[in-house]
Amino acid sequence: MLTFDFTPRLLPAPQAAHYIGVSVSTLAKLPILRRELRGKRVYDRLDLDEYVSTLPYEGAPESESEEQSACDKAFGL
Repeated sequence: MLTFDFTPRLLPAPQAAHYIGVSVSTLAKLPILRRELRGKRVYDRLDLDEYVSTLPYEGAPESESEEQSACDKAFGL
């Protein structure tokens, strides 16, 4: 018998919270949009991944992002 071990694309709040390592109440406060599937509100795993990817790294120098912003402004980006 074949068995598959993967994370589904659409997750209810408890599973979505567990996936990114926060509580359900914290997840509800985050700026992550939900999708509707047959009247159920679910989180898209790709949206969760995208949100987590935007979080800053611990100890990353803030001046690096400021320098990039100044550079982007200089070149009109």
